[in-house]
Amino acid sequence: MAKKIIVVVDMQKDFIDGALGSAEAVKIVDRCAEKIRAAKADGDAVIFTRDTHDENYMSTEEGKNLPVPHCIKGSEGWQITAALLGLADDSLVIDKETFGSRELGKVVADKLSEGGYDSIELFGLCTDICVISNALLIKAFCPDIPIYVDASCSAGVTPESHDTAIKAMESCQIHVTGKGEEPWR
Repeated sequence: MAKKIIVVVDMQKDFIDGALGSAEAVKIVDRCAEKIRAAKADGDAVIFTRDTHDENYMSTEEGKNLPVPHCIKGSEGWQITAALLGLADDSLVIDKETFGSRELGKVVADKLSEGGYDSIELFGLCTDICVISNALLIKAFCPDIPIYVDASCSAGVTPESHDTAIKAMESCQIHVTGKGEEPWR
């Protein structure tokens, strides 16, 4: 039976209840934990990404456009949320310095070349920045495999920007599941 590659995007303290946290992000944590546990029980590959910035964040292009220090490497806010930490222990964690990760695209493409995987699924934070960036990047690396995003395990900067990102991904042949099941609606 074919397996999935699951990508858990930036489920870090700063995006949940820290510097850039939101009520919507807080509400998806338990659902994400359940989904990760089920994926591991099914034998799916689970990869976590972690937004990672250095102390010079404010002088970077991103810092100039989003002047809120967050996910500074080694800080409490950089850590994967405690509710998922045990679930990340035996998974690959990719630190990424910007929205999308070329390393993630390469890792997913390499995993696919091993065989035995029939789809890729992403979820996490933030739908309208890092989830969409990584979904489209993976689509460029792996154009011939179905890619899914679970809207019910993702949250955007705002509910409106979440919806906009979902529509944009659908336009680019990313399959979206869990629409209307978002726990904050």
